[in-house]
Amino acid sequence: MVTNDTRIAILGGRGMLGTDLAIICKQQGFDVRAFDLPEFDITNYQQLKQAVDAAETVVNCAAYTKVDGAESETDLAYQVNAEAVGRLGAIAKESDKWVLHISTDFVFDGQSDRPYIETDPANPINTYGKTKLAGEQLLNNSGCKYCIIRVEWTYGSAGDNFVTKLIQRAKDNKTLKVVDDQFGSPTATTEVAKAISRLLPKMPEGIFHFASGGCVSRYGMAEFIFDKVAMNVKLLPCKTSDFPSPAVRPLNSRFDCSKIKSLLDEPIKPWQEPLEGFLRKL
Repeated sequence: MVTNDTRIAILGGRGMLGTDLAIICKQQGFDVRAFDLPEFDITNYQQLKQAVDAAETVVNCAAYTKVDGAESETDLAYQVNAEAVGRLGAIAKESDKWVLHISTDFVFDGQSDRPYIETDPANPINTYGKTKLAGEQLLNNSGCKYCIIRVEWTYGSAGDNFVTKLIQRAKDNKTLKVVDDQFGSPTATTEVAKAISRLLPKMPEGIFHFASGGCVSRYGMAEFIFDKVAMNVKLLPCKTSDFPSPAVRPLNSRFDCSKIKSLLDEPIKPWQEPLEGFLRKL
């Protein structure tokens, strides 16, 4: 049972999600320790074991997240996203500790015509997605008690993301092309962190999908952003195929979040609400 004085290790504690999670868990009275580069490397067995030993519960937000970079840095992506996660599971199994691990919509190929449920067959179409799926599988094979939360289209104040990159691009260029054939739900890391903090005391096991309510195209999201920040930008819709990149992107990232909703104590907010709040703070 996780109570408010439980010691929680957040791996990747200075990343976009880890930063928000550490803040929210501390506000709720948890005893939080954040581990991250440069002094903590999840691929280092001794450092990983020390982090797990220092806590009663482990949340793994550490990941190699450069989607295009993973196509050329495949070994590094696999070491961080897969091998280290399997090792984490083995250490947790030895000490009978529960692990909450963060995964991604990129485990799917994006070809479905409906929102993805947790039991849909995974079929990643890029290296990043393949390494994240391998991490899920290795965690499962370790035999430890675990919960995997897949998230999508995340943005937050502690890292690079679609929102901040788009606004930055608009400062240099008043005409922007944005894809209108990728669909998902923009999800604030503050909302993911709140959901995790509600799950911690319940220690659920298995895979769960979490995203903000509703969905939108990348183009529709860009329209919303520039409307709210009152920037005069000319947006031109285009297709994903117009932007060749090292990694292929799934076109449908929509999640069915019915499973996790039954565990949360309050409704999941529609994507517009947290995004508007985020933009006001920029």
